[in-house]
Amino acid sequence: MMGEDATTDQKDLIRIVIADDHAIVRRGLRQLLDAEHGFEVVAEASDVDSARRYMRGHRPDVLVLDLNMPGEPSLEAIPKLREEFPQTQIVVLTMQNEAAYARSALGAGVLGYVLKESADAELVEAVRAAVAGERYLNPRLGAKVAAEPPPGPPDGLSPRELEILRMIALGHTNAQVAEELFLSVRTVETHRAHIQQKLGLTDRAELVRYALDKGLVS
Repeated sequence: MMGEDATTDQKDLIRIVIADDHAIVRRGLRQLLDAEHGFEVVAEASDVDSARRYMRGHRPDVLVLDLNMPGEPSLEAIPKLREEFPQTQIVVLTMQNEAAYARSALGAGVLGYVLKESADAELVEAVRAAVAGERYLNPRLGAKVAAEPPPGPPDGLSPRELEILRMIALGHTNAQVAEELFLSVRTVETHRAHIQQKLGLTDRAELVRYALDKGLVS
């Protein structure tokens, strides 16, 4: 009987991977989550690539993901992670308290958005909600999201042009953009020319500055 109970408990554990580039933050999160009954932190990652490797090895129930880490941008990675690991829900833990970031993350497929300043009070609840297939959004930030209408594409850019502009601003070459979006390089070059014409900009540096000023990339 004791063996059967132990097996059942193991099956019921909520398995979690933590991804944050600061070791001291990961340590604190592990202590917080491991102290919760039914939770088990199975791995700690310092960037998206290592998080992906641990997810392949452990198939966790939840990924707790920082938005600002070196390497592959977390926001860009979220849809890919959701596609590769549909059984793993994602809870973002971040210092970014702007409504635009929360809206982008939720739109990309996360179920939880928790501010680091509120982690002690909210992260456990957000993880449990995610496992149940429910959304959790920091209440104060949720009020801001509700109050601010979602922005449309700026300055007459189409959604596709906006997508390409973001990728260019993040350092992708035309060839990389084409490969990522399944377009020809010529098509990307045409879109880029239209973007520069609409915005009155002449080179990559100006495109990057525009994207930063508009909050299109962090």
